[in-house]
Amino acid sequence: MKKLIALLFIVVSLTVGAGYAAYAQESGTVQTEKVDAEQTKTFHQGMKDRFIEGGPVWMAPILLTLIFGLAIAMERIIYLTLSATNTTKLINGIESALNKGGVEEAKKLCRDTRGPVASIFYQGLMRYDSGIEEVEKAVVSYGSVITGRMESGISWISLFIALAPMLGFLGTVVGMIQAFDDIAAAGDISPQIVANGIKIALLTTVFGLIVAIILQILYNYIISKVDSLINSMEDTSITFMDIMYKYTKK
Repeated sequence: MKKLIALLFIVVSLTVGAGYAAYAQESGTVQTEKVDAEQTKTFHQGMKDRFIEGGPVWMAPILLTLIFGLAIAMERIIYLTLSATNTTKLINGIESALNKGGVEEAKKLCRDTRGPVASIFYQGLMRYDSGIEEVEKAVVSYGSVITGRMESGISWISLFIALAPMLGFLGTVVGMIQAFDDIAAAGDISPQIVANGIKIALLTTVFGLIVAIILQILYNYIISKVDSLINSMEDTSITFMDIMYKYTKK
């Protein structure tokens, strides 16, 4: 335990010392033009430079998790956005179609309406001749299928959310080990020896956490849209079955 505490103390001391040495060097020896150039860097340029400094070995996997996670998230957002339907208008249209042209007219309306809710109602109307119980079973069964489609791929986003910081922490641990190897090779604990290795090690964690934060926000947004669509689908299905029961009694 004492050895572990001593090791942590050395790491903290080296990190603080490295930061102080870098600050002293920048304030005392860097030319004015270079300082001005650093100050005029945009946030985007600064992030790009830091990313390059992190090295391709650890930054490339973190970047891949971001790319794949964003691709799946964008696909899900587009799919869920297109799945949204004006359910009130659809329900009123089905009720009106049943009163005017019967089941066939209601089927036509559902075929011409975009979205999963219309597809569920169409499946129910297809089984109207088999009885109202079969209509209800079809609505429930196909509703479960639609729910599975809406949730498809979301688990991959949660995987990338967990994987990005784990890769960052792994890069940090490996970088710290490399820093201690540099100390052992040099036989000195001077901050200049390990400053670069420690910086690279910490950069992997920073970018891993940034990726996880971005994907977590998108993940929560997608989950909220799925929940909203499911609630709307269930509520509208109840209203649809009430309309079908009333139509059957006519």
